[in-house]
Amino acid sequence: MSATSSAFSQSYEFAGGYPTPDVVQHAYDDVDLVRAIQMYRIFYPTVSGAAVMSGTAKAGTQPNKIFGFMDSQPRHVGLTLNSDTPYGSINLDLSIGPLVIELPPGPLIGAALEVHQRWILDMGLPGPDAGKGGKHLLLPPDYQGKVPAGFFAGRSSTHRVIGAVRAIPLDGNVPAAIEQLKTVKVYPLNPTPSWREPTWIDMTPLPQDTTPRAYEETLQYWQALYDVVNSEPPFEGYREHYGELAALGIAKGQPFAPDARMKRILEQAAKTACAQMRVESFADRRPDRVVWKDRQWEWAALRFENGTFDTPNYTDTCARDKWFFQAIAASPAMFRRDPGAGSLYWLGLRDAASRYLEGGKTYKLTVPQPVPARLFWSVTVYDSDTRSQIQTDQGKAALRSLFELKEKTTGNSRDLYFGPQPPPGRETQWIKTIPGKGWFVYFRIYGPEQPAFDGSWKPGDFEEVAVERVH
Repeated sequence: MSATSSAFSQSYEFAGGYPTPDVVQHAYDDVDLVRAIQMYRIFYPTVSGAAVMSGTAKAGTQPNKIFGFMDSQPRHVGLTLNSDTPYGSINLDLSIGPLVIELPPGPLIGAALEVHQRWILDMGLPGPDAGKGGKHLLLPPDYQGKVPAGFFAGRSSTHRVIGAVRAIPLDGNVPAAIEQLKTVKVYPLNPTPSWREPTWIDMTPLPQDTTPRAYEETLQYWQALYDVVNSEPPFEGYREHYGELAALGIAKGQPFAPDARMKRILEQAAKTACAQMRVESFADRRPDRVVWKDRQWEWAALRFENGTFDTPNYTDTCARDKWFFQAIAASPAMFRRDPGAGSLYWLGLRDAASRYLEGGKTYKLTVPQPVPARLFWSVTVYDSDTRSQIQTDQGKAALRSLFELKEKTTGNSRDLYFGPQPPPGRETQWIKTIPGKGWFVYFRIYGPEQPAFDGSWKPGDFEEVAVERVH
C-alpha cells in the first residue's frame, strides 16, 4: 500500500497500486477544482470584457448601431474608471465584415480590443495616426481579403470588439470634448444597403455597472464565460485552455448543464480564485512592483514591453492577474515607461509606514510642482472592494489638474488630503473616504515626461495626519 498527499483532501490511498473508490472521488474533485481555479484566472479578462459590453448594453448601446458617451462619475461602476476625460463606448460586431473607426484630428485617445481584452490596435494620440486623424480597420477572424491602402489595420480573433475612445477636455471643457467624441465615425469597409449611420446616446445621467463584481464569486461567472466560448470562434492561442474548460463542462456547441457536484466545485473555485487574484493585486510581493525604493508607490502594470504581458520566453500571468483584477483594457501605449508613452499609472495602496490606507483615517499626499506632464495629471480614489471610484455624498473621487487643482498649480508643491472629514480650509483639495472601508489610488500622468521615469521627480507617500493639527 502506498499514499501520496493531497493539498485539498485526505491522502490518496492505493491498494495494490490501484485507487480505492474514495480516492477516485477525492482525486477527481481535486483535479477539477485545480483546473477550475486556473481557468478562472486565465479567463477573467474575457468575463470582464463581456461585462463591459453587457453593462453598456443595459445603458442603451447596441453594437454597430448605438454608441454611448459618458462623463464618468462615481455612480458609474467600472474597474478603475476615472473622470479625467469623457469616455466614448463603441461596441462592434464584426460578423457583418470589416469595420472602420475613423478618428478626426485632435486630442483623442483610443483602442480596440477583443472581448477577451486582447489588444487589437491603438488609435488617436497613442496610435499610428498620432492624433492627426486616421482610418482604423478592424478585420474579423475569418477575413481572407486584402487590406486596402490608407488604413491602419488590426485583426480580431472575436467578432465582438470593444472600441473605446476618450477625448481630452482642453482647458477643462468637457462639453467640447464630448462633441469631439461624437465626430468619430464607424462604417463598413464594404458598405451594404442595410447599413445605417450609428447614433450616440448620453450614458452620464444613469448608474452603470460594467464589471463582473456582482457574480465573480458565483456560478454565474462560469455561465458568462460559457456564453463567450459558445458564441465566438475559438482562439488558437487558447486551444489547451478550451480543453480544460471542456473537462469542466464548458464547450462550444454543447449545453452548459453542470450537475450538483460540478456546481459545488465551480462555485468553490470562483470564490478561491477571486480571493487569490485580490491577494495578487493588493499584496503583490514581486520586487519589480516598486517604482522607487524610498516610496510605497507600485507600478499598476508590472509589464511594460507590450500590451500582451509577453516576455521573450513566457507570458507573465501574475502581472496579467494583477492588472485585470483592477482594470480593463491593455495596450502597448498604456504600459510604456518612457516619454513616448501616452500615460502612466502608479498604484498607491499604503501609507509611508507601509500600512494599508484606511477610510477612517486622514492622510496628506504632497505632490511636487510642476508635475512632469505634457497634458495633465490626476489622483483618483477607488473602493478596494469594488475597484471602482469611491462613492460618497461628496459625489466625486478625483483631484485633477484640469479641474479641482486648475488654479492651484503655483508653488513648489501641493498637499492633497483624503479622509472622512475635510481638514479646515482644504475642502477643495480633499476626497472623502469611508470609515471601515479600504481604498487605493491611481496616480495618472498623461503625456509623461522624462523626470517621471528617471526618479528626478516623484510624489510623496501618504502620511497620516490629525485633522485638528492641519494648518
